[in-house]
Amino acid sequence: MITAVDTNILLDVFGADRAFGQASKDLLRRCIAEGQLVACEVIWAEAGALFPSTSAAREAMQQLGVEFSPMSLETALEAARAWKDYRRGGGPKNRVAADFLIGAHALHQADRLLTRDQGFYRTYFKPLAILDPSRR
Repeated sequence: MITAVDTNILLDVFGADRAFGQASKDLLRRCIAEGQLVACEVIWAEAGALFPSTSAAREAMQQLGVEFSPMSLETALEAARAWKDYRRGGGPKNRVAADFLIGAHALHQADRLLTRDQGFYRTYFKPLAILDPSRR
């Protein structure tokens, strides 16, 4: 089982979020026990910004067991399709393309997504299996 992890989960864990930190940590452990934990380049860039250096970011992600999973061309084009549908449907520009890249990556290069942002992903990536620590 391959689980893609979203930035909000990593923020919960690395920042020891009071509301979701423990639930996110528990689901991360479960995902690791069930298989592989991956993150695309968007997640690595967003989460990496939390750390004082790139080596600190790399070490923290490795300690969690998060593997770097680069996006394929097909995945990027799926993100483009979803972004286009979103904008055609009147979606405001406050939702950035990075969110569509994350969803497409999870859909095409993993078996599920660990995130607290399920409403968005359920709308634009309907077949995507989602684990949400806020729903426990």
